[in-house]
Amino acid sequence: MNKVLVLGAGKIGALISGLLAESGAYQVQLADVDETAAAGVARAHGLASIQAVRLDATDGAALQAYLAAHPVLAVVSSLPFHCNTAVAGAARNTGIHYFDLTEDVEVTRQVSQLARGATAAFVPQCGLAPGFISIAGGELIRHFDSLRSVRLRVGALPQHPHNVLKYSLTWSTEGLINEYGNPCEAIVDGRTVEVRPLEGMEEIEIDGTLYEAFNTSGGLGSLAQSFGSSCESMDYKTIRYPGHCQQMRLLMNDLKLNHDRGTLKRILENAVPQTLQDVVIVYAAVTGMQNGELREENYVSKIYPQIIAGRLWSAIQVSTAAGLCAVLDLVITHPQRQSGLVTQESFRLPAILANRFGRHLAAGGSKDISGDVVVSGAPGRQRARAG
Repeated sequence: MNKVLVLGAGKIGALISGLLAESGAYQVQLADVDETAAAGVARAHGLASIQAVRLDATDGAALQAYLAAHPVLAVVSSLPFHCNTAVAGAARNTGIHYFDLTEDVEVTRQVSQLARGATAAFVPQCGLAPGFISIAGGELIRHFDSLRSVRLRVGALPQHPHNVLKYSLTWSTEGLINEYGNPCEAIVDGRTVEVRPLEGMEEIEIDGTLYEAFNTSGGLGSLAQSFGSSCESMDYKTIRYPGHCQQMRLLMNDLKLNHDRGTLKRILENAVPQTLQDVVIVYAAVTGMQNGELREENYVSKIYPQIIAGRLWSAIQVSTAAGLCAVLDLVITHPQRQSGLVTQESFRLPAILANRFGRHLAAGGSKDISGDVVVSGAPGRQRARAG
């Protein structure tokens, strides 16, 4: 079996380990600084193909020593984004494939530097956004002779919001604050620019429900580097229920908590509940020329919680873990095709959705939307048929 080291036994690492091990094709070493957390995942699955390991992956020397003593094909980091550079360095030094879930732009730049000249594949920004949304956007882009605009929108939302933020914690709190507080990359009038987070507000109506969308950091991934030079405009925005952005502006900007992120994290985790009853919305829209005509194509889908290996997993866990596992599986099963830095958009959407892990993102694991998607904002009001 293919041996893989998964770092972090939290919300996403646990499902990544379970998906890989339950497939029968992978032997997973699940490492965490708290061995009881990793052992709990192994017991829940009852499989010999998941081995719990106590390891502090923030200690680069200890991680590299472990990899030298326990050879694996790949390492998966489901750790906080600031840990990933050290993990990527250890992967480079031991010649194994590397995968992470980071949305952080600077960390991805550092991983990209480490990937130069590597014989193994370095695949950062796996998961949902960046990740699956980049794969969907890249697939649509390939359908056009020339590009005009690319719009990527993703939301991980509670199905039944009831607090003033109209939000529940479905993801890493640190990652959420990072997305809301850091500068965002976009293409405007053919130029790469930085835009402010929590700005660029627009309304989106999907399947009869009204949402808002606004700039957040990292979701564009490497798509701007891959296709931005031939595009007039390209941006990524996070989808939320109306009113959420205004409340976050109050916390982060007016009360200056963007400069005291530790306090903001404690406030959010103390006041905002977690939920498994969530929904992930994926929306990509590309406009450009096809056969001499100006056209638009869309990919729009909703992903809901799913029962996997006898346990209910949230939509954000499913979409993130399945996205990473599908990409990893394609690299491992076709090792001759991938080396050095591998971008998300280099993977084809049909291959992802047909994959044994990617099927959780496809029609069987989601509810495709049939109806109109209406986007309104500064550029004007646009209507696109979802399919």
